[in-house]
Amino acid sequence: MTDNYPKAPITLIINHNGMGQADSELTHKLATTYLNFLDLDDRLPETICFYADGVKLTVTGSPVLEELRSLEKKGVRLIVCTTCLNHFNLLDNLSLGEAAGMKEIVEAQWKAQKTITL
Repeated sequence: MTDNYPKAPITLIINHNGMGQADSELTHKLATTYLNFLDLDDRLPETICFYADGVKLTVTGSPVLEELRSLEKKGVRLIVCTTCLNHFNLLDNLSLGEAAGMKEIVEAQWKAQKTITL
């Protein structure tokens, strides 16, 4: 992990398996495009929190692993809800980020000057 990239005091919330509400092909395409542009822009959030269906984007087979891995390498903290991973029986499939509790998600939100839900 590298911290050479400037990060804004922003926390992104991803609570869907993709971006928006549509069929999975479109929501995954939107999420891929958004995360790719975020990565290329180098104006990075401090943290991205994943909960509910959003945790599915952090596990083996996710269509956005490459984009998330690049953001994580640039120092973006990826917090993935352990309760949600366990609910979907996906804890063993976590491919990146840190499995953590709601306490860490709440702390990231309080620390942020802005929270954006995708």
